[in-house]
Amino acid sequence: MSAHADLTRVLDRGIVAILRATNGDKLVQVAEALVAGGIDVIEVTFTVPRVLDIISAVRDKLGDRILLGAGTVLDAESARAAMLAGAEFIVTPVVSRPVIETCRRYDKLVMAGAFTPTEILTAWEAGSDIVKVFPADIGGPNYLKAVHGPLPQVRLLPTGGVNLETLESFVKAGASAVGLGTALVEKSALERGDMQRIQTLAAAYVEKMRSARAGAH
Repeated sequence: MSAHADLTRVLDRGIVAILRATNGDKLVQVAEALVAGGIDVIEVTFTVPRVLDIISAVRDKLGDRILLGAGTVLDAESARAAMLAGAEFIVTPVVSRPVIETCRRYDKLVMAGAFTPTEILTAWEAGSDIVKVFPADIGGPNYLKAVHGPLPQVRLLPTGGVNLETLESFVKAGASAVGLGTALVEKSALERGDMQRIQTLAAAYVEKMRSARAGAH
């Protein structure tokens, strides 16, 4: 798919699931549980051991049922390797022009990370399709609202501090979508292999996003 089509899918869903783990053995199962719960935009971070193997395994298992990305990508070489492994979008925690340029070159969706207004606008002007506001727990929805005011054209994806209690506030503050890590894939559930818990939480977040967006209009 094209970056434009993938962007449309992210904005339509409104949720990016972020998979981090010290061991990637269960992440294919986690991805399946998320899909069963209604979340089909999933990012596997480069902090996961053997991340390229995990990305390939998730892609092989779920195919086009999900939009699969790679996160915590810090350089162009890692971005390209992730694409070859099956990643369709790239997320970086910083404003990395080489990563953004690589994604533009191969027509891949890119989300660069930023925090201050200057960083956010720099990421946007460099070609980031969505700007990941990280860490969003510093400042919370009020900070996002303050940034969104003078930069309404920038698509913002807060990550960190988004949970079932705060999601609606972030949406009302101007979030185009949200990133969910351990608030969605809880460390305890992952360690237990409790895929039902992950599926149940996924469904709860999907419903919360639906109601939050309905209330924001």
